[in-house]
Amino acid sequence: MRRLVLAVVCVFAFCASPLIHAQQKYFQNWPENADPHLIGDRVAMHFLESAHLSPIVYPEVCAWYGALKYAEATNNLALQAQLQARYRPLLTPQFHDLIPDREHVDFEIFGVVPLQISIETKDHAALEMGLHFADRQWANPRPDGLSGQTRFWIDDMFMLTILQLEAYRATSDRKYLDRDANEMVAYLRKLQQPNGLFYHAEDVPFFWGRGDGWVAVGMAEMLSSLSDDHPQRAEILAAYRKMMAELLKDQNPDGTWRQLIDHPEAWEESSSTGMFTFAMIEGVRRGWLPEETYGPAARKGWIALAGFVDQNADVTNVCVGTNKQNSYDYYLARPRRTGDFHGQAPVLWAARVLLER
Repeated sequence: MRRLVLAVVCVFAFCASPLIHAQQKYFQNWPENADPHLIGDRVAMHFLESAHLSPIVYPEVCAWYGALKYAEATNNLALQAQLQARYRPLLTPQFHDLIPDREHVDFEIFGVVPLQISIETKDHAALEMGLHFADRQWANPRPDGLSGQTRFWIDDMFMLTILQLEAYRATSDRKYLDRDANEMVAYLRKLQQPNGLFYHAEDVPFFWGRGDGWVAVGMAEMLSSLSDDHPQRAEILAAYRKMMAELLKDQNPDGTWRQLIDHPEAWEESSSTGMFTFAMIEGVRRGWLPEETYGPAARKGWIALAGFVDQNADVTNVCVGTNKQNSYDYYLARPRRTGDFHGQAPVLWAARVLLER
């Protein structure tokens, strides 16, 4: 009976989401080397072949979530089944240590994987596993009602919010959505700068590419599930549009964005390019952004992103995991990797929203 109820409320939650507009003219007739179906299939299959992180922390979770959503969008049932099967061995004693058990945003996000699987399969055990992480994230809230894991780094605007959002999508329990929206608004008010971009943290006045990318994706994901009458929606949408307007100015002629967004001497970075591209595509297809202004930029972003995918389906020029530091040289000198999950995930996100109907 509970499974039936969960299935019904999940359907209702998605029906309440803002509708997707008809396919836009800028998101079709792709060059052969930028076909989102071919790129998405290659990167998703490559993820299936990858080894687990130990434990499974946020970069792998983001890529896994991206692959699951991509399989759903393309109705690739075989891929979807394989991605779900990747989860099941983790429940056995042999692989139990791969499941993170630390109360920190980078670890709690693991719950996104079983929650997404529960949405797809209505598996009660997966739902309970995911809710364990989502509920623990708010087990010791601050006096202002925010998560005890709040640290006001911009990374958290995806890392923290996506877990609560998936808990809401899996259950339709409004408490998860309201937690999420309140958390997002608190970060927006503290970290968004007058130009629309975000410092990495209050004491780190740099517009780090992937850091701002987490914000852009976090807002786009949340807006896709917030109803028009939600009390925080207008503020989040205004902050999103303000950010997108500045990113439009900062995009390079070839469609990329840089490691430090507002520094033309900084190197072109693939994960931020993918994240901003995802956020702009979502804005155009859902009517949050004017198509004629942002459609060409989103198209250029995707073509540039596809260019970072090498012959092995590895994404190149990915900034390594990066802590905050009040140093210009620190950000510019960060190593670049190929095939890092930080870069694989945004490719799957962007391919998914180009193909989703």
